[in-house]
Amino acid sequence: MLSRIKDLATMIAPRLIEIRRHIHSHPELSGQEYQTAAFVAGVLSSSGLHVQEGVGKTGVIAELRGTGEDKRILAIRTDMDALPIQERTDVEFTSRTEGVMHACGHDVHATVGLGTAMILSQICEEIPGKVRFLFQPAEEIAQGASWMVSDGAMDQVSGVLGVHVFPSIPAGSIGVRYGALTAAADDLEIMIMGESGHGARPHEAIDAIWIASQVITTLQQAISRTQNPLRPVVLSIGKINGGRAPNVIADKVQLLGTVRSLHPETRANLPNWIEKLVASVCNSYGAKYEVNYRQGVPSVQNDYFLTQLLQSSAEEAWGSDRVQVLPEPSLGAEDFSVYLEHSAGSMFRLGVGFQDRLINYPLHHPLFEIDESAIVTGVVTMAYTAYKYWQHVI
Repeated sequence: MLSRIKDLATMIAPRLIEIRRHIHSHPELSGQEYQTAAFVAGVLSSSGLHVQEGVGKTGVIAELRGTGEDKRILAIRTDMDALPIQERTDVEFTSRTEGVMHACGHDVHATVGLGTAMILSQICEEIPGKVRFLFQPAEEIAQGASWMVSDGAMDQVSGVLGVHVFPSIPAGSIGVRYGALTAAADDLEIMIMGESGHGARPHEAIDAIWIASQVITTLQQAISRTQNPLRPVVLSIGKINGGRAPNVIADKVQLLGTVRSLHPETRANLPNWIEKLVASVCNSYGAKYEVNYRQGVPSVQNDYFLTQLLQSSAEEAWGSDRVQVLPEPSLGAEDFSVYLEHSAGSMFRLGVGFQDRLINYPLHHPLFEIDESAIVTGVVTMAYTAYKYWQHVI
């Protein structure tokens, strides 16, 4: 079966590159993936799948019904949205939309999903259950997965697989990770309320800007001294709003940031820990405060069995020397984790780096490019893992 899947992937490889280049040159932002969704739905329909559009606002679901009596459903999730980045590559299929670019590889993800659907539709007699393909919008704003789930995308699903490009490893290679793959990502807003005054008489005011700077410093220092270093926390303040004039002491400052963590217990304690530190600083200098902590997406925690299945499938397909067990998680976030609240699942890393280049630009960079030979690697890995899922899952 592996040889058959590889042969089918080789046959459709030119078409897959066409698909990826089309999606890449017509990027759409989160929640606006109308043309991409219509294009994806057309490819899926032409492969004989049952297609449902408008799921999760601009998402697409396609189901492949196998020939057996197995009631289980295996989901394969890929995403479709692009980023508000001006592309600076010189490829001939560069973005045609000003200020929008597929700088995170979602064009590749969608193509891998389509290629997998095309191949599995040719071997559906070997699939005893159903495969549900989830083409998700709005991953970049961490909302699309929730939209899809709300529209029933995970109903009766028994397992879910995902893929994300990884420029740090070369094309032709696969990376798997047991346990935590990505971090939980939460939003933080801190309001510091002081009292305004003349810049020449700070003792008559309560300087919200200075107190805000003390809050930032205290939070960063406290992480290194009060948080378990084996359970990392990253707190980054990315935006500060405050002040009216150079010679007027600010009475109000807003701090906006992100908080990343890997362990659920650590994450659960962070809101209270942050508020205590903010209160301590503000009370010391007579300021008032508000802390708004909003939980975003949880950490992606890969299921052991499905990760083992991905690893063994990739090793059979490409050899163990081209399959890496990644030693460290990422502190980036992925709303694939939302699906894992409803089913066991695993996401693998698809190497897309050029072996002959000194620099492979990272994700979210205006010069980000991928070695397109990686597409077939991803399709074969995903399709063969799906086939083996039905052979081995009890």
